[in-house]
Amino acid sequence: MRAAALALALACAAQAWAQAYPARPLRLVLPFAAGGLVDVPGRILAQKLSQSLGQPVVVENRPGAGSTIGADHVAKSKPDGYTLMISSTTHVISANLYKSLPYDALRDFAPLMKLAEGPYVLVVHPSLPVRSVAELVALAKSQPGRIDYASSGNGSSQHLVAALFCAMSGAPLNHVPYKGSDRATQDIIGGQVKVGFVGTPIALPHVKAGRLRALAVSTARRAPEMPEVPTLDEAGVPGYEATIWMGLFAPAGTPREILARLHAEVSRLLASPEARAQIAATGVEVSLSTSEEFAAFVRAEHEKWGKVVRDTGATVN
Repeated sequence: MRAAALALALACAAQAWAQAYPARPLRLVLPFAAGGLVDVPGRILAQKLSQSLGQPVVVENRPGAGSTIGADHVAKSKPDGYTLMISSTTHVISANLYKSLPYDALRDFAPLMKLAEGPYVLVVHPSLPVRSVAELVALAKSQPGRIDYASSGNGSSQHLVAALFCAMSGAPLNHVPYKGSDRATQDIIGGQVKVGFVGTPIALPHVKAGRLRALAVSTARRAPEMPEVPTLDEAGVPGYEATIWMGLFAPAGTPREILARLHAEVSRLLASPEARAQIAATGVEVSLSTSEEFAAFVRAEHEKWGKVVRDTGATVN
């Protein structure tokens, strides 16, 4: 009877704690530079979640080393529901790419839910004399290692999406890592680097203005915003498929009641037509999941990109 009473008391205490949560501001860590693919959707969610929870949700950009600096900070944060992280495909790529990390990408995090996903666009600077993927591959083979592609950094999803393209197409492009996707994109637009994979909202205005040329999208289906641009599979790289996804994580050990509260709030907020339209404008589509589905998805993505790292021989420079 004493044990039953204790269990009941603990359950009541946990429920009361969850109801009282949050009692102070939350931190939302984005392990990427400001202005990138994850940053804008992250700030949209932070604003809406702040209004919903009645507490400020403070965005902290902690970029560097393929998102591992920010991820390490979150992994070592107190698991009390006041520190969260939005990461992307890069989270599982870096776990395979870096030989030694101070955290475990699977065990040290509670995968809360998938938030969104979308394509990358393979773009080239107009000064590069190619108008198709086949022409890019042929030119790269004629000048091995002399045509550069930009990415947001070593271990980033842009890095591995491009490395996978090089491996599957046989195009010997040279990797130039930047500190953030914004800087990488600016140099592609400026012609300092001729090739890159960028998000659709970034690519679209520059393609329309003639500052960039779109050759293909990375997903299995064409992007609704650019229906005339083929997929890489259609463009001559059979079986190619890669998406950029974003998901919400908490430190492992965060109470289930808190995770359930956050999941319910975020699901409700991002299900609204207004939020879906705002997120779509950033180049990704809202794609929600349960915590269990997201945990399984993260494990599958970890295995998928681990194989890509091994098969492509990708390394951090």
